[in-house]
Formats: sequence, C-alpha cells, structure tokens
Amino acid sequence: MNVKIYGIPNCDTMKKARVWLENAGIKAEFHDYKKLGIDTATLNKWCDIVGFEPLLNKRGTTFRKLDDADKADIDKVKAVRLMADNPSMIKRPVAEYDGGLLVGFTPDEYAQKFA
Repeated sequence: MNVKIYGIPNCDTMKKARVWLENAGIKAEFHDYKKLGIDTATLNKWCDIVGFEPLLNKRGTTFRKLDDADKADIDKVKAVRLMADNPSMIKRPVAEYDGGLLVGFTPDEYAQKFA
C-alpha cells in the first residue's frame, strides 16, 4: 500500500501517526508543510474528497490570530487560500493512501484502513 502523510514534524499527533504506521510495518512518505508547503491543486482535491471543514483547523493559534474578516464566511475557495497561505491551519495529519484519504489520527481509524 502506498501511503503519503502530510504534516509538521514537531506535531504530537503527527508523531503518533508516524509511530503507528511504523509499528504496523507501513512505510509512509512524509511531506513536511514547513519545508515544502502545499499546492492549491492538492488542497482542492482533498476538499473534493472530504470537504473543507474537516481539513481547516479552526482550533489552532494560526486560525485564531486571523482577522475577523478572514474568519467570516468561509467557503471552499477561501479555505483553500487560507490553508495554502498557512499550512499550519490544515488539520494534521493528512494521510493519502491507495483508495482514500484520512484527516487526523485515531488508532482505531488507522487500524481499520491500514491493517
């Protein structure tokens, strides 16, 4: 199975997901948002699969620091722009795999999809 995991290396949830995959014997390519960023084509593809709401992390400090105008009336186009400009606003991790996409990490969900 091909797995590519997107996120930030110092994120605790990212670390848990990477350890889970390693312990399951799954080699996953890692895409570091801090070094590589993320393109709008990928974000649009993800939004088409799961919607923008699960991808946009509104709980993080990056989102909370936005101007009120940026926080208001968010639709797919605006969410993609915000996430492309500020990849730390993307919920982590995002795991692309053959046939699907997972947003966030729970051991049960990973076990269901990858085991």
